[in-house]
Amino acid sequence: MNIEELRDYCLQKNGATEGFPFGEETLVFKVGEKVFLLIGLINGNRFNAKCDPDRAIELREQYEEVIPGYHMNKKHWNTVYMNGRLTFKQLQEIIDHSYDLVFNSLPRKKQEEITG
Repeated sequence: MNIEELRDYCLQKNGATEGFPFGEETLVFKVGEKVFLLIGLINGNRFNAKCDPDRAIELREQYEEVIPGYHMNKKHWNTVYMNGRLTFKQLQEIIDHSYDLVFNSLPRKKQEEITG
């Protein structure tokens, strides 16, 4: 997966938006105004994604491409390198999990607005 494929995949999610709230070097994807993924444009080979704490530990133990979230709460965020042995599908699953965690944390009214 490259940065363009990642961007396209994230923007296919219901209610997903992109922006640069932390400066022009970090592309941020949100749902309901809450961040679910960040990627640096300088080093576009890795992204930060939200993760269930238990699953985060499992992924880190299983894949060297998954480490505690760089500049993030390391309990809830992973940094994921895209140029390793993780498959396209596995990367999509990590993105899906992050999006779902954030979406499900939104108030029901906001969820309904997003899903229509």
